[in-house]
Amino acid sequence: MCGIAGRILTAPGKVGADLVDLMDAQEHRGADSTGFAVYGLPRETGYVLRGMGFDKSRQESDLSEFEAVLREHGGSFLSDPEILTDQNRHYCFRMEISDPANLQALVADADELADRIEIQSCGRSLEIIKDIGGAEVVAEKHGVQDMIGTHGLGHARLATESSVLPNASHPFWARPFSDVAIVHNGQITDYFTWRDKLTRMGYRFLTENDSELIAVWVSDQMKAGLTMEQALKKSITSIDGVFTYMIATPNGIGFAKDRFALKPLVVVNRSGDLAAATEEQAVRRVMTEECDVINYDGPSLTGIWSIGNWSLAA
Repeated sequence: MCGIAGRILTAPGKVGADLVDLMDAQEHRGADSTGFAVYGLPRETGYVLRGMGFDKSRQESDLSEFEAVLREHGGSFLSDPEILTDQNRHYCFRMEISDPANLQALVADADELADRIEIQSCGRSLEIIKDIGGAEVVAEKHGVQDMIGTHGLGHARLATESSVLPNASHPFWARPFSDVAIVHNGQITDYFTWRDKLTRMGYRFLTENDSELIAVWVSDQMKAGLTMEQALKKSITSIDGVFTYMIATPNGIGFAKDRFALKPLVVVNRSGDLAAATEEQAVRRVMTEECDVINYDGPSLTGIWSIGNWSLAA
């Protein structure tokens, strides 16, 4: 029942505002939580971390502990962390950090604090913002409409099997690969089998949401040498379930639909100015001029909408 969306601009602009429109149009598909993955202009050094703490009464001690871990890995805060709180018990944060000696090692040690604080995205250009409520509520709280970038993803969630808290919501970061995010509509029926395999390979999962698996699975396939196109096609025969998902890197967005084609995807692509969503009325929110809407309704479909060459760095 969830709604997903993707947006690519031909030049940097207010991609955040377009993602909010795409998700506001699909709020009826799930208003438990809403999330956005926004790709801004990439920085040459340093990373932006987004995430949440589970108890705002502990935020000072939580962030102090994280800073200590960061310093152990040769990194530091480039500015004071930005903290957002409301009537909920959790709090959200945004941090800019210098390059650690080893990003994967930093993430692994930071995840030891996951019962108190959770990193939900890490990137030179990627920022994931997700919170409880509909698109307009989340966007106003986090300033999503003013975010400038080249492309991004959106998700409206109807919680069915896991927590409503933001950490169980989409988009998911492909931990520990920087700048990779995913949104997913559907269900993975062999989730626990794949989760066990990937866990034994050293990957860590912080939620019970099956969608978190896809981002890591695709990224691992690319790390092993597959192209994005090859990984997308392999996912259709390797992962069991009904799904339509979109996965993004700094260079564009890819998608895959399962063999049964039960989850819809519609796209408008005007020479690289692209909007994709679960429902046609959503893409027409941002594509207001007369345009052709492509309905990707067939089984086992994959594709890539690029703004450059694909790459993946852990």
